[in-house]
Amino acid sequence: MSEVRNEQKKLLANALDRASTACFTVGIATPVAGFLYNIGNFGSAISGVRLTVGIAVWLFSAIALHLMARRVLKGLMP
Repeated sequence: MSEVRNEQKKLLANALDRASTACFTVGIATPVAGFLYNIGNFGSAISGVRLTVGIAVWLFSAIALHLMARRVLKGLMP
C-alpha cells in the first residue's frame, strides 16, 4: 500500500512543480521577452515598476509551488 501512496505523492509533487514552471513562464519569461523586444508595444505600454512588481508576485508564486512540491516529497515512505 505504501508504494501506491508514494506514487500518488510523486504525482502531486510533479503537478505542483509543473505549475511552478508555468508560473515562471507566464509571469516572468513572457513579460520580460515582451518588454525587451517591445512586442506589440508592450515595452512602452507598461511601466518598469509595474513589470517589476508583477515579476516579483509571479516569482513568489513559482517558488511557493516548488517548495510545496519539495515538502510533499518529504512525506515519502521508505
